[in-house]
Amino acid sequence: MSIRIGQGFDVHAFGDGDHVVIGGVRIPHERGVVAHSDGDVAIHALCDAMLGALALGDIGQHFPPGDARWKNADSRDFLRHCKDLIGERGWSVGNADITVVCERPKIGPHARAMRECLAADLGVVLDAVSVKATTSEKLGFTGRGEGVAAQAVVLLVQR
Repeated sequence: MSIRIGQGFDVHAFGDGDHVVIGGVRIPHERGVVAHSDGDVAIHALCDAMLGALALGDIGQHFPPGDARWKNADSRDFLRHCKDLIGERGWSVGNADITVVCERPKIGPHARAMRECLAADLGVVLDAVSVKATTSEKLGFTGRGEGVAAQAVVLLVQR
């Protein structure tokens, strides 16, 4: 069996708004994110991990932020596109592990719903997707509550 590993990272600053979208789940929050699309850091990091595993570039190459087609786009569409790209090349997701870094909003109460969204879009079983969170102990931009970050690791398996 052939495997590939990819990793991704994404960051968005907080801005105006009343919610954030993380892992495909809309979470009420006193701030939104500054982004061209919906600013879903978890999905953006996961897409970069998937694309990177097969040396297919990054999310910005596939969905350029200057392209009006992607203004306010649902990042789940990006994820399904990446799934199709790897599928066309004979690969599928074995598992994915995502860590969201922020002081707020609290991710734990939403982690299962995020896993369900991501697993559905990837066409994998629920236990193939992990979503967890950490704070940065009040250090850096996430610690000061200026934004949110996510990192993802994915294992692709050749079918």
